Amino acid sequence: MHRLKLLFLLFSLFSSHLLFAQTPDSYYLLKPDRVFDGEEMHTDWQVLIKNNRIEAVGPTTDAPRSAEVVELRGQTLLPGLIEGHSHLFLHPYNETPWNDQVLKESRVERVARATVHARNTLLAGFTTVRDLGTEGAGYDDVGLRQAIAKGVVPGPRMLIATRAIVASGSYGPKELSYELETPIGAAVADGLEGLTREVRTQLGKGADLIKVYADYRWGANGAAAPTFTIEELRKIVEVAGAAGRPVVAHASTPEGMRRAIAAGVSTIEQGDGATPATYRLMKKHNIALCPTLAAGDALAQYRGWRKGVLPEPEHLQEKRKNFKAALDAGVTILMDGDVGVFPHGDNAREMEMMAAYGMKPLQVLQAATSVNADAFKIGDAVGRIKPGLLADIIAVEGDPTQDIASVRNVTLVMRDGEIYRR
Repeated sequence: MHRLKLLFLLFSLFSSHLLFAQTPDSYYLLKPDRVFDGEEMHTDWQVLIKNNRIEAVGPTTDAPRSAEVVELRGQTLLPGLIEGHSHLFLHPYNETPWNDQVLKESRVERVARATVHARNTLLAGFTTVRDLGTEGAGYDDVGLRQAIAKGVVPGPRMLIATRAIVASGSYGPKELSYELETPIGAAVADGLEGLTREVRTQLGKGADLIKVYADYRWGANGAAAPTFTIEELRKIVEVAGAAGRPVVAHASTPEGMRRAIAAGVSTIEQGDGATPATYRLMKKHNIALCPTLAAGDALAQYRGWRKGVLPEPEHLQEKRKNFKAALDAGVTILMDGDVGVFPHGDNAREMEMMAAYGMKPLQVLQAATSVNADAFKIGDAVGRIKPGLLADIIAVEGDPTQDIASVRNVTLVMRDGEIYRR
């Protein structure tokens, strides 16, 4: 009897050991021609990955025999790119107008599309996105973020804004009779009490940040005009800030931007009508500009402009001048395309335009990696190739500091230590 008990005890201990035995560490040794670490370019560097983190970086690294060596001759290794302004629940407006997407596409269809958009984004080398509003799809970005994190569907890390906040009467769709109550592509809230409630609701649902429309096209004859008072915007920033969340503002008028800056937002989205005074304020208060160049370029083409054939429309010429003025003023400029207006996976379009508008390719790469990471307060996890950070890494053919279009030639995508494209 005692012998049986002893055998049972030994069997139990052995089984427990097998059950709780640690999975062996996995290693990759990446050997490219060049490594852009998020700030500078280095030649003949190697990068050692242990599980889901960067273990070592430099000319030589001590790698265990079990490490899988990945030769990347002629290629450049970069941190996973960061998209600063995406709408995964939208698809290009020349396929389906925004109004019809909000009014006529089912939520199931929109979620299905979003999973495809997430995959295309990741495979294009963008391992993190800041998704700034579901545009009528409620809190479905929370579920998409969870599905990606659990490995249900492939996609980038997501920083989500859930439902952007708009003032009553300002946002759309507005194509039906004024007598009919129609779905709105954002959350409507007004006054200090109403805005407090809405911000807290979004935070409770899982928002990483709050997006507010500080102005919109609801002025006389459809002109852009401010929506919220400074006091209202300050209340949004106060309530979100108490929970450690930033606020970003869509703003394209000087007054809308002035109010948003005074309220303490973290970034200005679009910023088309910025003045020298606007840029001085942004520089003073360390507020970054998200210019979304590619969205305006795409919309102009949808409306009939033939790029490279017809003269550039006046509003795009102004956009080019404003971008250069912000650059000259020393304003922090982020890489963000407003993807969804144009196809997901074509995110590099914004990077190409930033270079065409006057940024050096090295600055564009910095904007899409370390600058975005620091602005979004995630620089302790991603945005650089540095020991201890998460293994979000891509490889591209050629040298993107010489030709920014090289970022389109993606040969390797690793997110969280797992290879999705090779």
